[in-house]
Amino acid sequence: MNRPMRSRRQATLASLAAELGVSRTTVSNAYNRPDQLSPELRKRVLETAKRLGYAGPDPVARSLRTRRAGAVGLLLTENLSYAFRDPAAGGVLEGLALACEDAGVGLTLVPGGPGNEDVAAVHRAGVDGFVVYSVPDDDPHLEAALQRPVPTVIVDQPQLDGLDRVGPDDEAATVDLANHVVGLGHRQVGVLCMRLSSDRNDDFASQYRQQDAHYHVQRARLAALQRTFEAAGVPWDSVPVVERFDHHVDDGASAARQLLDKHPRVTALICTSDILALGALAEAGRRGLRVPADLTITGFDGIGEATRAGLTTVHQPVLEKGKAAGQLLLGAGDRVASKVITLPTELRVGTTSGPPRTAEQHWFGP
Repeated sequence: MNRPMRSRRQATLASLAAELGVSRTTVSNAYNRPDQLSPELRKRVLETAKRLGYAGPDPVARSLRTRRAGAVGLLLTENLSYAFRDPAAGGVLEGLALACEDAGVGLTLVPGGPGNEDVAAVHRAGVDGFVVYSVPDDDPHLEAALQRPVPTVIVDQPQLDGLDRVGPDDEAATVDLANHVVGLGHRQVGVLCMRLSSDRNDDFASQYRQQDAHYHVQRARLAALQRTFEAAGVPWDSVPVVERFDHHVDDGASAARQLLDKHPRVTALICTSDILALGALAEAGRRGLRVPADLTITGFDGIGEATRAGLTTVHQPVLEKGKAAGQLLLGAGDRVASKVITLPTELRVGTTSGPPRTAEQHWFGP
């Protein structure tokens, strides 16, 4: 009769220490504080552990003992794929990952998704703090994160008193861009903007909706445009603003199509992101419009694809933004006072902006 095989008893930290004739602290240091051991001793510990089938200290037990998870949470109120698909978000993610690498901690993505009010993922995330990336000021996931007894750093938005934040001066950067467009002579302009609130609106945005926007960055950029163009004698209620809930190049193209169909005399499209501007460029090409002879198009962010397209845009250091947020969070310690890091921006004039066409110039549009 065949007897059942008896499995070998699983090695433990204590049994490994006994096998090596060292203390349990020495074994633990081989995994968690390798700088405390000589390379030869650490190698002997790890080789013996492999031979005995010891996989290392239990991370759950360690976190219970130290009351630390060893990870930073990146809170996104977008679908998870957004962090890898959107170039600006990807730059922030890369910068944050670099900060985590330098500190020897992990990175956990905590997606919320637009319209998803289930905050359970935030409550159960095993993290030592949150970096909250670009959420509306009424977002329930942000509220849930702030209820946790861990530090939080905001990237871009919202601006909340008493919280650490990293981001550019959106108003000042947009004023520079608007002054460039005004200086070229444009007075018949249109605007393509990103999502203003959590409710979907793929249409023209009223002035009330602009001023009541829950996304601070978009609200600030629109306010800066309004202030600059009104100073140049352009009533803001004469400037059409088209909003898109989703953020793809195709959304920029459809927004440009909607605006130009209704306002064909517009000579400049100011877009609050490079993604929307790249879509506007595609729509201009579809219509046979020459850029910038027939239509000036500008963006915001300075992503690689925009640079390759020659887009006039505001460049912001997205990788440095993510890295600064991570360093701010990981270095918070017992600091009480909040800290705001304002990152520099640069207006980069490309080949997509120029003086407006005159009535005498032939226009190749439909």
